Amino acid sequence: MLTRLPITGMRRLLRAREISAVELVDAHLAEIDRNGKKLNAFVRVFSEQAREKARTAAGDGPLSGIPLTVKDCFDIAGFPTLCGSRFRLGHLAASSATAVERLERAGAILLGKTNCPEFLANYETDNHITGRTNNPHNPDRTCGGSSGGEAAAIAGFLSAGGLGSDGGGSIRLPAHFCGICGLKPTPGRIPAAGHVPPIRHPGGLLGVAGPMARTAADLKLLFDVLAGHDDADPFSVPFTPPPPPRHKPRIGLM
Repeated sequence: MLTRLPITGMRRLLRAREISAVELVDAHLAEIDRNGKKLNAFVRVFSEQAREKARTAAGDGPLSGIPLTVKDCFDIAGFPTLCGSRFRLGHLAASSATAVERLERAGAILLGKTNCPEFLANYETDNHITGRTNNPHNPDRTCGGSSGGEAAAIAGFLSAGGLGSDGGGSIRLPAHFCGICGLKPTPGRIPAAGHVPPIRHPGGLLGVAGPMARTAADLKLLFDVLAGHDDADPFSVPFTPPPPPRHKPRIGLM
Protein backbone atom coordinates (compact mmCIF):
# COMPACT_ATOMS: atom_id res chain seq x y z
CA MET A 1 0.00 0.00 0.00
CA LEU A 2 1.14 3.53 -0.74
CA THR A 3 0.77 4.64 2.87
CA ARG A 4 3.29 1.99 3.99
CA LEU A 5 6.10 3.46 1.92
CA PRO A 6 8.78 5.65 3.49
CA ILE A 7 8.97 9.26 2.34
CA THR A 8 12.00 8.44 0.20
CA GLY A 9 9.99 5.71 -1.57
CA MET A 10 7.01 8.00 -2.11
CA ARG A 11 9.29 10.67 -3.52
CA ARG A 12 10.90 8.20 -5.92
CA LEU A 13 7.51 7.11 -7.31
CA LEU A 14 6.28 10.70 -7.58
CA ARG A 15 9.38 11.79 -9.48
CA ALA A 16 9.10 8.80 -11.81
CA ARG A 17 5.41 9.74 -12.32
CA GLU A 18 4.35 6.23 -11.35
CA ILE A 19 1.91 7.77 -8.85
CA SER A 20 0.39 11.23 -8.46
CA ALA A 21 0.17 13.51 -5.45
CA VAL A 22 -3.62 13.12 -5.63
CA GLU A 23 -3.35 9.32 -5.32
CA LEU A 24 -0.96 9.66 -2.41
CA VAL A 25 -3.08 12.17 -0.51
CA ASP A 26 -6.29 10.20 -1.17
CA ALA A 27 -4.64 7.02 0.13
CA HIS A 28 -3.73 8.75 3.39
CA LEU A 29 -7.14 10.39 3.78
CA ALA A 30 -8.76 6.97 3.26
CA GLU A 31 -6.51 5.57 6.00
CA ILE A 32 -7.58 8.43 8.27
CA ASP A 33 -11.24 7.62 7.54
CA ARG A 34 -10.64 3.95 8.41
CA ASN A 35 -8.53 4.30 11.54
CA GLY A 36 -8.67 7.94 12.59
CA LYS A 37 -11.31 7.52 15.29
CA LYS A 38 -9.62 4.43 16.71
CA LEU A 39 -6.30 6.23 17.14
CA ASN A 40 -7.69 9.72 17.84
CA ALA A 41 -4.40 11.19 16.64
CA PHE A 42 -5.81 14.24 14.84
CA VAL A 43 -7.09 17.53 16.20
CA ARG A 44 -8.03 18.72 12.71
CA VAL A 45 -7.87 17.12 9.24
CA PHE A 46 -7.34 19.37 6.21
CA SER A 47 -9.14 17.07 3.74
CA GLU A 48 -10.27 19.60 1.14
CA GLN A 49 -7.20 21.80 1.45
CA ALA A 50 -4.92 18.77 1.02
CA ARG A 51 -6.81 17.51 -2.03
CA GLU A 52 -6.75 20.95 -3.64
CA LYS A 53 -3.03 21.30 -3.09
CA ALA A 54 -2.45 17.79 -4.45
CA ARG A 55 -4.38 18.63 -7.63
CA THR A 56 -2.12 21.62 -8.25
CA ALA A 57 1.11 20.08 -6.95
CA ALA A 58 4.04 20.87 -9.19
CA GLY A 59 7.74 21.45 -8.99
CA ASP A 60 10.74 19.48 -7.92
CA GLY A 61 10.95 20.52 -4.28
CA PRO A 62 12.47 17.94 -1.94
CA LEU A 63 9.02 17.20 -0.45
CA SER A 64 6.78 17.88 -3.46
CA GLY A 65 3.55 15.91 -3.10
CA ILE A 66 4.48 14.30 0.24
CA PRO A 67 1.60 14.22 2.80
CA LEU A 68 2.77 15.29 6.25
CA THR A 69 1.30 16.32 9.60
CA VAL A 70 2.13 18.94 12.23
CA LYS A 71 1.84 18.76 16.01
CA ASP A 72 -0.85 21.14 17.28
CA CYS A 73 1.64 23.42 18.99
CA PHE A 74 2.86 24.96 15.72
CA ASP A 75 0.95 27.81 14.12
CA ILE A 76 -0.63 27.32 10.69
CA ALA A 77 -2.02 30.57 9.31
CA GLY A 78 -5.81 30.79 9.53
CA PHE A 79 -6.22 27.78 11.84
CA PRO A 80 -6.37 27.40 15.63
CA THR A 81 -3.33 26.37 17.64
CA LEU A 82 -5.04 24.86 20.67
CA CYS A 83 -2.05 23.11 22.23
CA GLY A 84 -4.56 20.89 24.04
CA SER A 85 -5.99 23.75 26.11
CA ARG A 86 -9.53 25.11 26.44
CA PHE A 87 -7.95 28.49 27.20
CA ARG A 88 -6.99 28.73 23.51
CA LEU A 89 -10.41 27.93 22.04
CA GLY A 90 -11.26 30.57 19.45
CA HIS A 91 -7.61 31.34 18.72
CA LEU A 92 -6.60 31.68 15.06
CA ALA A 93 -2.97 31.90 13.98
CA ALA A 94 -2.14 35.03 11.99
CA SER A 95 0.90 33.42 10.38
CA SER A 96 2.55 30.02 10.11
CA ALA A 97 5.50 28.82 12.15
CA THR A 98 8.80 29.02 10.30
CA ALA A 99 9.17 25.23 10.30
CA VAL A 100 5.68 24.84 8.79
CA GLU A 101 6.48 27.41 6.10
CA ARG A 102 9.64 25.50 5.19
CA LEU A 103 7.77 22.21 4.83
CA GLU A 104 5.18 23.83 2.56
CA ARG A 105 7.82 25.71 0.57
CA ALA A 106 9.52 22.36 -0.06
CA GLY A 107 6.24 21.08 -1.56
CA ALA A 108 4.80 19.12 1.37
CA ILE A 109 1.02 18.73 1.60
CA LEU A 110 -0.30 19.13 5.13
CA LEU A 111 -2.95 16.57 6.08
CA GLY A 112 -3.77 18.07 9.47
CA LYS A 113 -2.69 18.88 13.01
CA THR A 114 -2.05 16.16 15.58
CA ASN A 115 -2.96 15.84 19.23
CA CYS A 116 -0.86 16.80 22.25
CA PRO A 117 -1.38 17.18 26.03
CA GLU A 118 -2.33 20.58 27.41
CA PHE A 119 0.60 22.96 26.87
CA LEU A 120 2.75 19.85 26.22
CA ALA A 121 3.09 19.16 29.95
CA ASN A 122 2.73 15.38 30.01
CA TYR A 123 4.33 12.15 28.83
CA GLU A 124 0.83 10.94 27.89
CA THR A 125 -1.19 12.49 25.05
CA ASP A 126 -4.58 13.38 26.51
CA ASN A 127 -6.50 16.62 27.03
CA HIS A 128 -10.01 17.93 27.76
CA ILE A 129 -10.70 18.94 24.14
CA THR A 130 -9.66 16.05 21.91
CA GLY A 131 -9.24 13.28 24.46
CA ARG A 132 -6.66 10.49 24.56
CA THR A 133 -4.56 9.39 21.60
CA ASN A 134 -4.07 5.63 21.46
CA ASN A 135 -1.02 3.58 20.57
CA PRO A 136 -1.51 2.15 17.04
CA HIS A 137 0.02 -1.20 18.05
CA ASN A 138 -2.28 -1.63 21.05
CA PRO A 139 -5.05 0.90 21.80
CA ASP A 140 -4.88 -0.04 25.49
CA ARG A 141 -1.32 1.29 25.66
CA THR A 142 -0.12 4.88 25.70
CA CYS A 143 1.44 6.49 22.64
CA GLY A 144 3.60 8.67 24.89
CA GLY A 145 3.88 12.44 24.80
CA SER A 146 3.95 15.18 24.18
CA SER A 147 4.27 14.54 20.42
CA GLY A 148 2.07 11.46 20.81
CA GLY A 149 -0.50 12.38 18.18
CA GLU A 150 2.26 12.82 15.63
CA ALA A 151 3.90 9.51 16.54
CA ALA A 152 0.60 7.60 16.45
CA ALA A 153 -0.40 9.08 13.08
CA ILE A 154 2.95 8.18 11.51
CA ALA A 155 3.15 4.70 13.04
CA GLY A 156 -0.49 4.04 12.07
CA PHE A 157 0.20 5.04 8.42
CA LEU A 158 -2.13 8.04 8.59
CA SER A 159 0.82 10.31 7.79
CA ALA A 160 4.17 9.86 6.06
CA GLY A 161 6.01 11.99 8.60
CA GLY A 162 5.85 15.32 10.29
CA LEU A 163 6.86 17.93 12.80
CA GLY A 164 7.09 17.51 16.56
CA SER A 165 8.81 19.30 19.42
CA ASP A 166 10.98 18.09 22.28
CA GLY A 167 12.26 19.52 25.55
CA GLY A 168 12.56 16.50 27.83
CA GLY A 169 11.74 13.56 25.57
CA SER A 170 8.60 14.77 23.79
CA ILE A 171 9.72 13.52 20.36
CA ARG A 172 11.92 10.64 21.48
CA LEU A 173 9.56 9.02 23.97
CA PRO A 174 6.49 8.72 21.68
CA ALA A 175 8.74 7.68 18.79
CA HIS A 176 10.02 4.86 20.99
CA PHE A 177 6.55 3.90 22.25
CA CYS A 178 5.10 3.80 18.71
CA GLY A 179 8.09 2.25 16.95
CA ILE A 180 9.09 5.09 14.64
CA CYS A 181 12.08 7.44 14.31
CA GLY A 182 12.33 10.86 15.92
CA LEU A 183 15.12 13.41 16.21
CA LYS A 184 15.74 16.03 18.87
CA PRO A 185 18.17 18.33 17.04
CA THR A 186 20.77 20.55 18.67
CA PRO A 187 19.03 23.72 19.93
CA GLY A 188 19.10 26.39 17.23
CA ARG A 189 19.28 24.02 14.27
CA ILE A 190 15.55 24.27 13.45
CA PRO A 191 13.84 27.63 14.08
CA ALA A 192 11.12 27.53 16.72
CA ALA A 193 9.28 30.75 15.81
CA GLY A 194 5.54 30.06 15.84
CA HIS A 195 5.67 27.35 18.52
CA VAL A 196 3.15 27.45 21.40
CA PRO A 197 4.23 28.01 24.11
CA PRO A 198 7.35 29.92 22.98
CA ILE A 199 10.50 27.87 23.48
CA ARG A 200 13.15 30.27 22.24
CA HIS A 201 14.13 32.15 25.39
CA PRO A 202 17.11 31.76 27.76
CA GLY A 203 15.12 29.56 30.13
CA GLY A 204 13.77 27.34 27.37
CA LEU A 205 16.79 26.51 25.25
CA LEU A 206 16.30 22.78 25.76
CA GLY A 207 13.06 22.90 23.77
CA VAL A 208 13.40 22.32 20.02
CA ALA A 209 11.37 21.56 16.92
CA GLY A 210 12.25 18.28 15.24
CA PRO A 211 11.25 15.80 12.53
CA MET A 212 9.42 12.49 13.00
CA ALA A 213 9.14 9.69 10.43
CA ARG A 214 9.33 5.93 9.97
CA THR A 215 12.97 5.73 8.80
CA ALA A 216 16.24 7.47 9.58
CA ALA A 217 16.63 8.39 5.89
CA ASP A 218 13.28 10.20 6.07
CA LEU A 219 14.44 12.09 9.17
CA LYS A 220 17.49 13.36 7.28
CA LEU A 221 15.34 14.50 4.36
CA LEU A 222 13.00 16.41 6.68
CA PHE A 223 15.85 17.82 8.76
CA ASP A 224 17.64 19.20 5.69
CA VAL A 225 14.44 21.07 4.75
CA LEU A 226 13.77 22.39 8.26
CA ALA A 227 17.23 23.45 9.43
CA GLY A 228 18.79 26.88 9.01
CA HIS A 229 18.80 30.42 10.36
CA ASP A 230 15.59 32.42 10.71
CA ASP A 231 15.47 36.13 11.55
CA ALA A 232 12.39 35.51 13.73
CA ASP A 233 14.43 33.18 15.96
CA PRO A 234 17.60 34.85 17.26
CA PHE A 235 18.84 31.55 18.65
CA SER A 236 18.77 29.80 15.25
CA VAL A 237 21.98 29.15 13.35
CA PRO A 238 22.88 28.70 9.65
CA PHE A 239 22.97 25.18 8.23
CA THR A 240 24.36 23.72 5.03
CA PRO A 241 23.57 20.04 4.34
CA PRO A 242 26.81 18.05 4.15
CA PRO A 243 27.73 16.41 0.82
CA PRO A 244 26.72 12.77 0.38
CA PRO A 245 29.33 10.29 1.65
CA ARG A 246 31.77 8.93 -0.91
CA HIS A 247 31.49 5.41 0.42
CA LYS A 248 28.64 3.38 1.85
CA PRO A 249 28.86 3.09 5.63
CA ARG A 250 29.99 -0.20 7.10
CA ILE A 251 29.03 -1.81 10.37
CA GLY A 252 32.01 -3.11 12.30
CA LEU A 253 31.92 -5.61 15.15
CA MET A 254 34.60 -5.77 17.83
